[in-house]
Amino acid sequence: MLMVISPAKTLDFDSPLATTKNSQPRFLDQSQQLINELQKLAPHDISNLMSVSDKIGTLNFDRFQAWQLPFDQDNARAAVLAFKGDVYTGMQAESFNAGDFTFAQKHLRILSGLYGLLRPLDLMQPYRLEMGTKFANKSAKNLYEFWDNKITDVLNQDIKKSGNKVLVNLASNEYFKSVQLKQLDADMVTPVFKDFKNGKYKIISFYAKKARGMMAAYIIKNKITKADDLKSFNVDGYNFNSEMTVGTDWVFTREEQ
Repeated sequence: MLMVISPAKTLDFDSPLATTKNSQPRFLDQSQQLINELQKLAPHDISNLMSVSDKIGTLNFDRFQAWQLPFDQDNARAAVLAFKGDVYTGMQAESFNAGDFTFAQKHLRILSGLYGLLRPLDLMQPYRLEMGTKFANKSAKNLYEFWDNKITDVLNQDIKKSGNKVLVNLASNEYFKSVQLKQLDADMVTPVFKDFKNGKYKIISFYAKKARGMMAAYIIKNKITKADDLKSFNVDGYNFNSEMTVGTDWVFTREEQ
C-alpha cells in the first residue's frame, strides 16, 4: 500500500532534524531542466506567473538562483521535514522514530511541481512551484504535460514494491491530477474528511488538510498495509462513516468542534 500527499508552500529549513538519514530525489534531471528555465525569469515574472506579491516573487527568484546540484545535508533537507503546511502540522513527522521513517520511506510519496515525486527522506532545496502553475517550458505548455506519465510510472513501481496494490489518495485535486489514473495499476481509496457545522457535515479546508496529515501519520505509526484497516482511524474526533461513504471515497466525520 502506498499513499500520496501534496507538498506545502510553507517551508522549514531551520528546526533541528529528527533524522539524518536521507536519499536523493529520482527526478533531479527533470528538476534541473525546470530550474534552468526558471532561472531566466526576473522577480516580477515570477510574481506574475505565481500570482504572488513582489516579496514572495523575489524570495523565489533567490531560491531558483541558489538551486544547485549535488544535494547534501548542508544545502538541502529531507522533504518530509522541510514542508510545514497544514498537512505536515497534522502529520508531525518530527515526532517519528527510526522505524516510522523506514516505513514512511517505503509507503509515503509527496507529489511536487518541481521534483515530481518525492520519498519522505529525499533531499530537497527550497522552492515554490505549484503543480497547477501555468509554466510553459521547452518541452510542455504546463507542468501536468511536462510530467506526463513519469510520476505515474514510478508510482506503479513503488506500489508494486510496497506489497499491496492500493493507493491511498491524501493529496489535493491540483496535485493528484498529475497522476494518470488510466495507467495506474492499483486500487484506489480517497479518504474524505467532513466536519459538522451549521447543521450539516461539510469539508472545511484547514481541518481536512490537517486530517490528511493525521491519517498519514496513523498509517505510518501503526504500520498499516491493508486499506480496510483505515476504517479504524479515530484520531482527533474523526471516525469512519459508512453511511456517507460512496465507492472509493471513504468519508470520515467529526462532530462540531
